[in-house]
Amino acid sequence: MAGIEIDDTTADALQALADAAGLPLDAYLAQVAEEKRRERALAEGAEIFRQVTRDPETVAAFDAEYGAPEPARTAPRAA
Repeated sequence: MAGIEIDDTTADALQALADAAGLPLDAYLAQVAEEKRRERALAEGAEIFRQVTRDPETVAAFDAEYGAPEPARTAPRAA
């Protein structure tokens, strides 16, 4: 890892994780970085979704343009 300094405990932990994944350390760290990038993108998308769906006018405009979802069908149940 060019230009990156980490303590021995962290380096050992990362190497053990890479070994367990069957990857060289650099490939493991690239995989972890990509997973974290995806997690961040999903979290940002989820927050935007929550903001948009919190606004009833936006939801109504979307439904008017694209159609509202079908109501969920439930099977009758005995009490």
